Amino acid sequence: MVAPVDQALRVVALNDEAARRNLRLGMALADARAMYPDLPVAEADPAADRNALDAIANWADRYTPLIGLDPPDGLLLDVTGCAHLFHGEAALGRDLVHRLAAQGFSARAAVAGTVGCAWGLARYGDAVVVPPAGERAALAALPLAALRLPPDIVEALSQVGLRLVVDVLGKPRAPLAARFGAAFVRRLDQALGHEAESIVPRRPVPEAIAERRFPEPIVYEDDVLGTVEHLAGDLARVLERRGEGARLLELALFRADGAVHRLEVGTAAPLRDPRRIRRLFTDRLAALGDACDPGFGYDTVRLSARIAARSDPFQAGFVSDEDDAELAHLIDRLGARFGLRRVTRLVLQDTHIPERAAAALPVHGSQALAPQLAPPLVPAVAQDSLSPPRPIRLLAPPEPIEVLAEVPEGPPLRFRWRRVLYDVAVAEGPERIAPEWWRKDRDGPALTRDYFRVESRQGARLWLYRDGIYGREAGAPRWYLHGLFA
Repeated sequence: MVAPVDQALRVVALNDEAARRNLRLGMALADARAMYPDLPVAEADPAADRNALDAIANWADRYTPLIGLDPPDGLLLDVTGCAHLFHGEAALGRDLVHRLAAQGFSARAAVAGTVGCAWGLARYGDAVVVPPAGERAALAALPLAALRLPPDIVEALSQVGLRLVVDVLGKPRAPLAARFGAAFVRRLDQALGHEAESIVPRRPVPEAIAERRFPEPIVYEDDVLGTVEHLAGDLARVLERRGEGARLLELALFRADGAVHRLEVGTAAPLRDPRRIRRLFTDRLAALGDACDPGFGYDTVRLSARIAARSDPFQAGFVSDEDDAELAHLIDRLGARFGLRRVTRLVLQDTHIPERAAAALPVHGSQALAPQLAPPLVPAVAQDSLSPPRPIRLLAPPEPIEVLAEVPEGPPLRFRWRRVLYDVAVAEGPERIAPEWWRKDRDGPALTRDYFRVESRQGARLWLYRDGIYGREAGAPRWYLHGLFA
């Protein structure tokens, strides 16, 4: 594989046969062609390589939920607390390499107490598992490139006779940092465990996880849903000890051929009832249909709570009202069937402008909206008994009307709306509503409004407003009909 580097096509990847014929990375394509005129060559595709690495990371999620990308060709897995599920760290590494080989990938794996040591051994060493506090001995015989150093620093070290890690282990740090940069010393300290280094996960780590592995893959949907209910029971016990419930659930289905299906369902309120969780994923699978093809079956099923919220125990009385629970379950099922963001609720906003007083936000828990949606379900529109009444229906946008008033600042006597003339029998107002000074209207400067509640001689009860004040704002005020009372 070749790519343009320094205004020349150079080798950026090669297979074992090419390596055995003395081709090497960084070699100019012209030199390689001179050695082997019939050499098969293909252009590198970094985007495709990144997609392949993402797919492998998605598949490797079966080993641990904490996976970091190490482009262009590496993955970092934090297997702390996971190795016993695979009969030890060595067995985990062998299983990972064996499964990747079955999919056509050539891979090397190493397990160590530091990211830097595992990285170096996987690329330059032979050890598979480094015992605790054994990083120094494992790295000593490796080349300095195993410390993740840039090629120019490796070349500079080589010119002064420093080629192996053991050559710098006993050297004073200050002269090394002064000559070769602080990054060199930091990489050495990270590999030896003297400086902490964490893995940046590619996906958020769930709050709680329950998982089942099968010696024989399962294919039927009923088996999957039955497994989901059992996993939900395990998840419920963990969440109950914490006093929490799930707000966003993810079901990961690992196919035997390496593909992974991920299904998410949100909940309107914290949830840990296994039967309700099963019904949510029943609806979700029904909505996906053939898009969730089991192929040759699933060998691993994982249920995780991506977002959890406080859920205190509920003391039931002799007479209980289950309307809130049924409403929450209905919202959950609608979200599972039609999508999390298609089910919305009205949430009061801090503004006096009527059309902006409530915003439609997704009901279900999400990473961005979870803090806003944490309170229980309450009516979204509240009416202060001391404030003037608001109409049940608002027009969006308000519709212009032609008004005849007795005095400029007074209530309307007659108005025309949708080509129909209305005579005003009773009018109440004005109620003045001004825009917030810190907000700028995108359609132009917002004007002060004077609202009137009127009843026509025909019996219609309407909400009108005059946009602007005579003599204070540019242009003549205009009238609009904004809402209709019942």
